[in-house]
Amino acid sequence: MEIITTLLEGCVIIKPAVFPDERGYFYESFNEQRFNQKLGLDVHFVQDNQSASGYGVLRGLHYQQGDHAQAKLVRVISGEVLDVAVDLRAGSATYGQHYSVLLSAENKLQFFVPRGFAHGFVVLSETAEFFYKCDNYYNKASEGGLHYADPALNIDWQVPTDQLLVSEKDQVLPHLDQL
Repeated sequence: MEIITTLLEGCVIIKPAVFPDERGYFYESFNEQRFNQKLGLDVHFVQDNQSASGYGVLRGLHYQQGDHAQAKLVRVISGEVLDVAVDLRAGSATYGQHYSVLLSAENKLQFFVPRGFAHGFVVLSETAEFFYKCDNYYNKASEGGLHYADPALNIDWQVPTDQLLVSEKDQVLPHLDQL
């Protein structure tokens, strides 16, 4: 497992060691002991989530706050997505900045998004299955979000605006300056 740092402190890309052979491939997608040792953390994931979506589906930007804040370890099982994290940590040198990474079934990269970040993704392939681990249970009363098209964030979602499919709930999320 290789750890690739990003410009946002705490957000890292994880490149697994993949072992291909004539039968296909094998890789260890998660090992808590190795994960925590490599990242110098003590994270215990308690919930796994999975979604299936078609091209242009944008989910996000979401976060949990307070006692229900969540760190996430995300990956793509099939297809390809652009995954995005936005730093919302008060006092952070990179507050309001975002980082995006292409995750696919082919590259097998994973993205660790710590607590204090908003997270979202858009599907770039015909379909995609997205999988993520959370270190805290979902709590509806603690959910928050940012508008995906906030000009202050200026995120290039790599899908034409008229081809994005965004839930009604996500279309009315506040902008960064409204938090």
